[in-house]
Amino acid sequence: MTEIHADDYALTPGTSEDLLELIKEGILDGISVVPNMECFEECMEKLIREIPALPFLPVINVHLNMVEGFSLSDNDGSFIGYTWKSLFLASFNPVKRGTVKKRLKNEINEQLSRGWEKISLCIKKAEESGIPCAQRKLRIDSHQHTHVIPVMWNALTEVLTEKGFETEYIRCPAEPFRPFACAHSLWKSYSPVNLLKNRILKVLSVPAERLAVKEGRNPMYLWGLMMSGRMDEKRVKLLFHSVMAYAGIKGKNLEILFHPGRMRENELSEAIPFSSCETFYLSENRDLEKAGAGACRKLLDRNNCIS
Repeated sequence: MTEIHADDYALTPGTSEDLLELIKEGILDGISVVPNMECFEECMEKLIREIPALPFLPVINVHLNMVEGFSLSDNDGSFIGYTWKSLFLASFNPVKRGTVKKRLKNEINEQLSRGWEKISLCIKKAEESGIPCAQRKLRIDSHQHTHVIPVMWNALTEVLTEKGFETEYIRCPAEPFRPFACAHSLWKSYSPVNLLKNRILKVLSVPAERLAVKEGRNPMYLWGLMMSGRMDEKRVKLLFHSVMAYAGIKGKNLEILFHPGRMRENELSEAIPFSSCETFYLSENRDLEKAGAGACRKLLDRNNCIS
């Protein structure tokens, strides 16, 4: 199974509008929704209204967000305030680890509950409208893949057990390296930061992969780390068949991840650091990834026809 997925629905109205356009065209197999932004309710209600006219309803993941947006558990309108680095360091700090995990558990519970409530309404609307929908249970991933950082992974798995959440998918951000290493013409286009992400997340993904196997799910490779921000049409076409073949050889499903939603200039707010907006969310690369997702859909459909 191969899934074309897009993150960041409900990050901003503009980001969501771009994803909704791709959903209407049947390009996306899945989306991830950010539950702790001010526009979440508005964006989810808009999606629900559009469902009767969709070719199918994509599967919808709760995109746990501990690095941006508002805290749903502190009830004081405060920002979350964590960073990838602070969560990673807290994982190995015996003084801070317990306190951080406790707060994460409260926040994870609130974000999962809020996200699943709206996703359930989407599934129900699809069923009532006769729109195909493959999802039945909760699906989870996270902003910047923080859910596989040890302290957050422990918090997440404890919440799932204690609160009785039933899941059908938890993202395993393990990306194969060989297909990218073999694409010599693209070596200079790989960011050193993305190379580091590829290697670190490969190691941190081991518990997520073990859980998938334990629960009878086929683990998935993720394609979208080495080329994060550069999943454009040209690169997707160059690597599509080699990544697909490698996943097939390893007997794994494949999630092809895009970030095709672009924030509008008038959507800047304190909820998201300006450095992230300037570098990522306002970048023209998001338009290129939108085109890349469309090209990937054509390649995947053609490949399925041949198969």
